[in-house]
Amino acid sequence: MTLLEMIQKENAAAFTHGGKFHADDVFSAALLLHFNPKLTIQRGNRVPEEFDGIVFDIGRGEYDHHQKDSRIRENGVPYAAFGLLWEALGTEILSPRMAECFDEKFVQPLDNNDNTGEKNELASLIGMFNPVWDDNRGSDAAFFEAVTIAGRILEHKWERFRADERVEQQFAELLSAHRERIAAEEKTETMDEKILVLSEFFPCQKQLSATEIAFLVFPSNRGGYCVQPVRKENSSNYKYEFPENWLGLENEALQEVTGLAGASFCHKGGFLLTTETLADAVSACRISLMGSPKAPVVLCVGTDTEDELIHQMPGMENAEIVHKPMPARPELKIEGSYAESVLEKTEWKALLREYISDLLKEKPEAVCIGGDLFAAYPVMHQLRKKHIPVLTASEQNGKAILVRIPSGS
Repeated sequence: MTLLEMIQKENAAAFTHGGKFHADDVFSAALLLHFNPKLTIQRGNRVPEEFDGIVFDIGRGEYDHHQKDSRIRENGVPYAAFGLLWEALGTEILSPRMAECFDEKFVQPLDNNDNTGEKNELASLIGMFNPVWDDNRGSDAAFFEAVTIAGRILEHKWERFRADERVEQQFAELLSAHRERIAAEEKTETMDEKILVLSEFFPCQKQLSATEIAFLVFPSNRGGYCVQPVRKENSSNYKYEFPENWLGLENEALQEVTGLAGASFCHKGGFLLTTETLADAVSACRISLMGSPKAPVVLCVGTDTEDELIHQMPGMENAEIVHKPMPARPELKIEGSYAESVLEKTEWKALLREYISDLLKEKPEAVCIGGDLFAAYPVMHQLRKKHIPVLTASEQNGKAILVRIPSGS
């Protein structure tokens, strides 16, 4: 009998450990209940000898991970109960490719948290459903309350993954239709080639980064039209930007600087402009495309010897290199050979936040960091949290290179 058959049979039952619960057993239970809401889940400290059902996160069986020979994925992430159950059931919910993607993006972080204690915000939130230390009512009711919430989270996440797959399937068709129209109208290599007009909103900004499209136009759900600039591939910056003097304006003030009677709003962050008519939306794109795309900016923090290497990077031949000093070292308390900062954590975070904000004003494509590790590490950590590529100088076979510090390091 397969796992799915065991879940869906009449009077199906499952067993997991009692006491304090974690995201692993909670999401495992929610996954099983997705297939059979009538499934009975028991909790306890020992699996009953006569138990005939699915056992997870206890018992050293197929869906437990506490034994010495527990399984590890090829990428080194150990399985927990949720991952083992998802491996068996995931393709019943999502396509094989999306099930694998869901495992990587959602399941593996939870598995890793349960096996290693690595911080995970969702796992921490689920843990908060456990009763407080002096609550004597037991944990079963709280467990099933958490399972209900986890079930809702799973349903919404799965729907997002299905939607992403639909985007991928429809995107090629949409882009092909745009290119055919541009060719038929003999507008190839004109501004209009870089403007994609949609009849309704379609979430394809991520896919557009690798194409010639620089602006996306679509009807607004408030009436009129929205214009969004498209980001460069693997970058948080746009291929083209709205003129700086448009940012933060609306209605008459925006109409005056744009010359467009239907211009109604331009976000100060530069990621959205709205107009009353399609014609004005397209005109706003054309005006923006008349400006030259900005040269990529690379920041060098704490180092001034990598300029030549930066210009040798693909797409960075004309990069503008901006040199920035490391943040000032805080006062240290020194005892023998050991030292630590005298700043309180909140003070240190405030100074670092101000420093990072100053760096981001340059809109860097990447930041090259060198120098003192004490100063460099917190800067690197904050930049990577904001998805800014961080580079550092290295050497291979006697050749100087710049290496991107990978995620998870």
